Amino acid sequence: MTEPLKSGQSLGEDLSALRLPREEAWQSRRRRRWPWVVSALIALLGVSVWWRDAAVVEVGVAEAVRISAGEAGPLPVLSASGYIVTGERYVSIGVRVPGRIERYFVEEGQSVRRGDPLVQLDDRDYRAQVARAEAQLALAKAQWELAEAELDRVRTLRREGVASQQELDVQESRARVARAAVQQAEAELDQARVNLDYTILRAPMDGVILAKTKEVGEIAVPGGFAGSGDLIRMANLSDMRAQVDVNEADLSRVSMGQRAVVTPDAYPDAKYEAEVVKFYPQVDRAKGTLRIEVRLLSPDEKLLPDMSARVTFLSRPRAVNGDEPMVFVPAGALRRNERGEAFVWVLESDRVRARAVRVGMTSSGRVQVLSGLEGNERVVISNEALREAQRVRVVR
Repeated sequence: MTEPLKSGQSLGEDLSALRLPREEAWQSRRRRRWPWVVSALIALLGVSVWWRDAAVVEVGVAEAVRISAGEAGPLPVLSASGYIVTGERYVSIGVRVPGRIERYFVEEGQSVRRGDPLVQLDDRDYRAQVARAEAQLALAKAQWELAEAELDRVRTLRREGVASQQELDVQESRARVARAAVQQAEAELDQARVNLDYTILRAPMDGVILAKTKEVGEIAVPGGFAGSGDLIRMANLSDMRAQVDVNEADLSRVSMGQRAVVTPDAYPDAKYEAEVVKFYPQVDRAKGTLRIEVRLLSPDEKLLPDMSARVTFLSRPRAVNGDEPMVFVPAGALRRNERGEAFVWVLESDRVRARAVRVGMTSSGRVQVLSGLEGNERVVISNEALREAQRVRVVR
């Protein structure tokens, strides 16, 4: 009975000897697969390197231009937003005497000359006042003439010893009072005539009618709150200016007589030459700005008061070392890295190389390069993402 048991044990031991441990089997398979993985990675890396070197990016290029300071023209040094205004601002014309508006002689947008009639008020009351003043003056003159005649008779009687000195003094006083009454009547007549003249509002200067603030038939009175007596608003459009607020920190860049360019927001393609003509005498403490005006040298009919506009102050360019030439590249060629440092891609043969540059002012889409380029280099102006030694093809 013991022999079969021994035989079964021997058979189990033999089977156990033939079985590999699971860990050892896995290690064996990993050792067999590892060379294949490494080979695949090397192959993929080789393909990616080949693709990187073989890929060609199409780019546009431009040449770095080397010119003298005089040829570069004026360069912008500061830009600010503001509004179109007139040199004499806006004139609100109101009545000097109360009255009903009878008619307007002008319409909005109409050009007028100094002294042209603008508005007619109902003048019947004022004509009556003139007539009454004329009658008062005639009465005063008649009384004065009578007093002078009486004075002459009393003087004759006084020389003959008939009239006393007191009577002469009284008559002389009456004559002086009558003469003063004439002068008062003349002044009242002058005032009545002035009031009558005020019933016609006239243009105080050459300009253009901007608005009519009341309608025919309304009652206009002098003064009032918020210009309630104003009937017409006008401006002189021959002296057009742009008004901007400049930060205190930038005031050193602007000077009297400095040239500028005004670009209305309504006409972004229109450029108007201008010059600085006015610095306001007080800084706005809350904003930290100073108001500056530039006068447009050649305004036209497209410019209207209160238009939004951008004013660009210009300065003559200067080379770093006196009169040495300067280098300019298109603004689209300038790049900046993650640290904010400026550089350009320079084309060498069929590959691009990064070139660090130091830039100056920007003018008309060009950037002044202070250092890093000598001129005549071909720089990339494409927006494509590039890397060092990237192969490129120039697109004409």
